[in-house]
Amino acid sequence: MRYRREDVEALVRAVAAEVLAADPAATAAPPARKLLAANWKMNLLSRDAVRYCAQLAPPPPGVEVLLCPPHILLPVVREALGARRDVALGAQNFHPEPRGAYTGEHSAEQLRDAGACYVIVGHSERRQLFREDDLSVGRKLACALREGLRPILCLGETLAQRQEGATFRVLRTQLDLALAALPAPAPDPALLAVAYEPVWAIGTGRNATAAQAQEASAFLRERLSERFGHAGARRVRILYGGSVTPDNARAIAGCPDVDGFLVGSASLDAAKFMSLGAALAGASGGGGR
Repeated sequence: MRYRREDVEALVRAVAAEVLAADPAATAAPPARKLLAANWKMNLLSRDAVRYCAQLAPPPPGVEVLLCPPHILLPVVREALGARRDVALGAQNFHPEPRGAYTGEHSAEQLRDAGACYVIVGHSERRQLFREDDLSVGRKLACALREGLRPILCLGETLAQRQEGATFRVLRTQLDLALAALPAPAPDPALLAVAYEPVWAIGTGRNATAAQAQEASAFLRERLSERFGHAGARRVRILYGGSVTPDNARAIAGCPDVDGFLVGSASLDAAKFMSLGAALAGASGGGGR
């Protein structure tokens, strides 16, 4: 039996329309802005935070700026920023339970009340120093989205794992176990950011090359497409978070699958931090745009 070409083309168009209707992410526009996130870790005092905010220049076009101070400084930073709407606030960690006898912890609701709209989940220092595993990271990821916080999911391999050729296996395991905790239907992928932070390049003086950053980011993008579809995966911002400095920022910012930076020590100086924003603004391409 032979089919006319017009009939086949009409059938293809009809099937495509059904697929797009069933997957809203397939037609959604990718995020327009890159993300420059500062992780102050356990640094700075109230007076330092106030001075920092006063020195913080406006973000360049196309770049969203996020400050993640220690929890105790969230209200200080919010007040210091005043009426500014060009800087977002985030937290470095949280407890997934809404309330209870968890001495020293903070809930998602408490962080929102203090001004946070983002939260870092699964940072390598939390995994190594506080023994957070992939399952607990996944639980936090799901809780953050459920409670109205936008998570930055951190993933990365150690030096030994890279030397063993296990980088992709480690990234796949960490990502898959985290995403497995998300409920169905899948949340809007634009609410999620993923930070590739090679553990061997954090606070060690080692730096990943632009090629290494792109290779890992492209792998994560492809893996995300299995959960969110290709169009949905493009809406997830993938950040690089391994010792970003003004010296390596421009090369890494130019990687097609790098949509921003998660910055540690270089974020403690407002001028140095915003120079990284200029590198992002000047970069072309970007898989998440």
